Amino acid sequence: MLTLKRLPQSVLLALYGGAAFASLIPTAFAQDTAPAPSTTPVAAGTPAAAAAGQDSGIQSVSIVGSRRVGNFSAIDTPVPVDTISMTKASEQGGQFDLAQVLNNVSPSFNSTRQTGADGADLVDSAALRGLGSDQTLVLVNGKRRHTTALVNLFGARNRGNTGTDMNAIPVMAIRNVQVLRDGAAAQYGSDAIAGVINIELKKSLGCEMVTGFGQYTEGDGDNYLASAYCGVALGGGVLGITGEYYDRGRSNRAEEGNPRIIGDTKSQNSTVYLNGEFPLGAGKLYFTAGLQNRDASSAAWAREGLGSEDIPSRNSAAMYPNGFVPFINGDIDDRFGSVGYRWQLGEWNADLSQTLGYNSMRYTIANTLNASIANLDLSRGGRGVSARTFDAGGFSFRQATTNLDVSRFYPGVAQGMNLAFGLEHRRENYKIRAGEPGSYIDADGVGVGGNAGSQGFPGFQPGDQTDSKRHSSAAYLDVETDLGERFKLQTALRHERYSDFGSTTTGKLAGAYRVNPAMLLRGSASTGFRAPSLQQVYFSSTFTDFVSGQPLDVVLAPNGGPVANAAGIPQLKDEQSKSYTLGLTWSPNAATSLTADLYRINIDDRIVLSGRFDADNYPALGATLQRLGVGQAQFFVNSVDTKTQGLDLTLSHRANLGRGKLNSFLALNFSQTEVTGVHAPSALRGFEDVLLSERERLFIEEGAPRRKATLGFDHSLDKLETALRIVHFGPQTLGTFSGPPVPNQVYKARTSADLSFTWAFTSKTRLTVGGTNIFNVKPSEQDPNETDNGFKYESVQFGLNGAAWFARLAHRF
Repeated sequence: MLTLKRLPQSVLLALYGGAAFASLIPTAFAQDTAPAPSTTPVAAGTPAAAAAGQDSGIQSVSIVGSRRVGNFSAIDTPVPVDTISMTKASEQGGQFDLAQVLNNVSPSFNSTRQTGADGADLVDSAALRGLGSDQTLVLVNGKRRHTTALVNLFGARNRGNTGTDMNAIPVMAIRNVQVLRDGAAAQYGSDAIAGVINIELKKSLGCEMVTGFGQYTEGDGDNYLASAYCGVALGGGVLGITGEYYDRGRSNRAEEGNPRIIGDTKSQNSTVYLNGEFPLGAGKLYFTAGLQNRDASSAAWAREGLGSEDIPSRNSAAMYPNGFVPFINGDIDDRFGSVGYRWQLGEWNADLSQTLGYNSMRYTIANTLNASIANLDLSRGGRGVSARTFDAGGFSFRQATTNLDVSRFYPGVAQGMNLAFGLEHRRENYKIRAGEPGSYIDADGVGVGGNAGSQGFPGFQPGDQTDSKRHSSAAYLDVETDLGERFKLQTALRHERYSDFGSTTTGKLAGAYRVNPAMLLRGSASTGFRAPSLQQVYFSSTFTDFVSGQPLDVVLAPNGGPVANAAGIPQLKDEQSKSYTLGLTWSPNAATSLTADLYRINIDDRIVLSGRFDADNYPALGATLQRLGVGQAQFFVNSVDTKTQGLDLTLSHRANLGRGKLNSFLALNFSQTEVTGVHAPSALRGFEDVLLSERERLFIEEGAPRRKATLGFDHSLDKLETALRIVHFGPQTLGTFSGPPVPNQVYKARTSADLSFTWAFTSKTRLTVGGTNIFNVKPSEQDPNETDNGFKYESVQFGLNGAAWFARLAHRF
């Protein structure tokens, strides 16, 4: 039975108070006709979900989670879907990238910028319902989007996960974002355990442009944005073209006298996206193409100068007598393309498509040195120097997906039945490229003088290189039936076979019952799976971590490699899940909408990044590690069962207020993840506390806040529009490096607020000024020796940068 245990009193008060509040204030955005563009999440239980943000008659309404033919209202969907229009976010929003926009609008969505987390600083990973980023499937125009080549190894979020880089798509290019809050692996395949995010791109006529500037109130982190979209009539259809340049400056919240740099990474994004649809023969040809290049730079731990133990181990007196901060520079390329043809064969609708995705990251470590080379140079009578910049190698991920989807609606079966089936074939390739020798060699010998490799990020070694491939094939059957005027039933079945670990079959059953014209009851039950990513199977690296400020070389051993085999780590297999939802939608009138959905997600054999094994806690592995010259080793392993349960609630209202209009919404998510079992491989039995330490367990259970709420108001009067958004982040508890009995890190609940004013000079030109986190709220302070990033603020909840102000100028042509 789905239950929510021990809901705190503050949560219950929020539920009752929010409902009472919305019933008293005459506001909303659920309506019968298309509303003003908004970043407000429109519940799928409202007519507005189907109407929101329509750009032109050439587009058809598509709701993720359903393959029903033709336009239909989302008011009858048996599973919860939020439709979030991006028009206002692109023209007036205080957040300049998609991950931050969604993090401040959708309570079930979580994304926090990391700092001091190496490559994870360069890519903002995202997730739903407190689960990992690789347990959320992302689609673009209904087609599977590739994940990044990066595996998150550090930071408080998504450790050991791959995920989709949401910020590779400019907000200006997006019509709306649909968030399916339900397990959907039986419909869409691997990764859809927590839910599905479908990004629908624009293809409307007309042109628009936006320029923006933002800065933290402490005077750093300058953001410059120039974005433009133009939709042109071409060949009887529409071609939408989006170009964007986004320059995000570095911020630093380290205290005076602290040589480290703690804050946002420096990032420059250049992006172009095309999206079009054209009549061809008896059907329509459509395509999407996107390209982004990102030059990003994060700051590693500082190395100290003269008089410190860092000379000669991590520094050279001749090169950096006052110490230095290495920079991990990443050149990230992201490419996405999809081309397809839709046509009719009698009563059947067919869609054949090919989708390609590619992501690569190349590391250059700057303002650094290889201390072993410098120490060897000094021992030979030189000054004691090495190069200051190294090519540290990198990795790439490529994915090609072929889909054939066929569907037909039978009006004579029951009250109507939609039958859909299809095939999918996917090929994937993951590569690691070694860096130049100076980025990883130990020139003066193991344990002698200077440490090996480029400080900040040792390069990938020849032994880390891989060129790994796999393919999978799938077949699915999806049936939606109106059994009567009030009852809808949805069933789905999918079989998928992978070349590297076998096959799996998943199923889904969902239903909706309309109690009366205003109320709909709905529920679902499904099984799901997530295949281990190639990144998790084959990633290999030796890096330097800092425990209580002390350096330690750690090897992350690939599955099937000599270290993993010596430790008895079995071959990775798929995660398996069972998901349940039970909820209702209530729309008493065209101005009010309420949705409430309980959910539970059980995941067995969850793939996690293990704790660190060494000669002390696993003596049998010690000799192997000593031969490799490393102090600790960790692995990816199927070893954890988890249970996630919670509640999603959305409440919206709209009305006239004097001569103006006021739209408001309240959206809440309560989520609790619990590790219910730890299954150590036979060779590691008795070492469960190392396999999953309390620190790593807490990263799984509380990597995201256990509650999150967004309360928004949008008031328009003549030419002035005022928007206020209040975002509440619940508490989190994270572990410490030292572990028990050292107390855990407790982050108290925090509430942030954004405020903006928009003046419409004309119907086509608007100027917006405002602030984000206007009360300069920051996370709870901790002992820097026990945090993951070695700073008093961890990168949790909404980040650590504080208040910012922004301005945007938008013009439509």
